[in-house]
Amino acid sequence: MIYTMMQVCKETDLTYQALKFYCNEGLIPNVRRDKNNRRIFDEHNVKWIKDLVCLKKCGMSIQEMKEYLELCLQGESTIPQRKEMLTQKQEALRLSIKELEDSVAYIDWKQNFYDEVLTGKRPYVSNLIRVEE
Repeated sequence: MIYTMMQVCKETDLTYQALKFYCNEGLIPNVRRDKNNRRIFDEHNVKWIKDLVCLKKCGMSIQEMKEYLELCLQGESTIPQRKEMLTQKQEALRLSIKELEDSVAYIDWKQNFYDEVLTGKRPYVSNLIRVEE
């Protein structure tokens, strides 16, 4: 199957501008053009573009995606380097998840504190408002 730019955008949730940027940056190799010089994509292109979208969500920069692409184009021998790149992103994502979980836990604690103050279960204490003793 052959896809137009707009069809690829719908399939991958990319904006037209983002897809064009990726093409212009050389992140999508082997893109052909039709008789009217418009880009056309095949199934392999679409699958790779979906991979790019995931890599972006994983926090890869455009430069890192280019490096990853270059390794992919070199074939199987570069799998160890690609695994290392992904491991680094995975560790960063796990740290981000931990930080988000800590933030949610803080909000849970604070909401519980406020609930207890509002229901009279505990007195209101503020670190910002000084009480003369």
